[in-house]
Amino acid sequence: MQLLNLSHKTALVTGIADNVGFGWHIAKTLQAAGAQVIVSCHPRVESILSRFLEKDKYAESRNLPFDKGVFKPMAVIPCDVGVDESIQGLFGSVKQHTDNIDIVIHSVAFSPEITKSHLDVSRAGYLTALSISSYSLVALAHHGLPLMTGKKGAFVALSYLAGERAVPFYGGGMASAKAALECDARMLSWFLGEAGHRVNIVSAGPYASRAAKSVGDIDVMIDHTAQRSPLRRAITPQEVANTVLFLCSDLASAITGEVVHVDAGYHAMGV
Repeated sequence: MQLLNLSHKTALVTGIADNVGFGWHIAKTLQAAGAQVIVSCHPRVESILSRFLEKDKYAESRNLPFDKGVFKPMAVIPCDVGVDESIQGLFGSVKQHTDNIDIVIHSVAFSPEITKSHLDVSRAGYLTALSISSYSLVALAHHGLPLMTGKKGAFVALSYLAGERAVPFYGGGMASAKAALECDARMLSWFLGEAGHRVNIVSAGPYASRAAKSVGDIDVMIDHTAQRSPLRRAITPQEVANTVLFLCSDLASAITGEVVHVDAGYHAMGV
């Protein structure tokens, strides 16, 4: 398979917490395409992530796609995107490793009340979900811009169909957070477009990541989607990563403010 070439580009991938989530696959795919990759995780999972990056028992999960070697990020930097000072510190640490960045991946989502329905979520839980899952994209763009001067950079964030449609089990304020994230991407596409930067969203279908298992019965969600999607199957995380790679490449140079669905076509169905 011919890879898109991201040589001489540096990517910051935020929100990685394990070796199975979308962020992990995206980071590996960007490196496989030639990019230098810096990863960021919440401070509470830094030691967990280091095990996935170092221990022999997880070696297979570090293999890059397309037989391009082994995943080895330039740096792992902890950051709590719910705290502005932590985001400032993130980019301060990034500057210790590189003079500039070309790509920022937002793979962050959290609600402290994810098991509560939209009707039952508290004000505090709702606002926390929006702060961490959507406003963080605005904050990352604001603080990251000085490192992207003259770069015509790419921002890509991950969303879910609940930001557009009513998905009753997607609680804790997360549906609103995804809707806000997609709105933020459109707004940022205007404000960053003057500098040549692009901002896009990948809306992924359900996938059995560790984080997704907290939302509900993920296997039922996957089966339901697969049965009703035009392609009659579930998605893979590599398909999401491949789409992100395309959006970060020069082949997507005129695409911004867009929501690209990677869900086997489920979003197009009415029944």
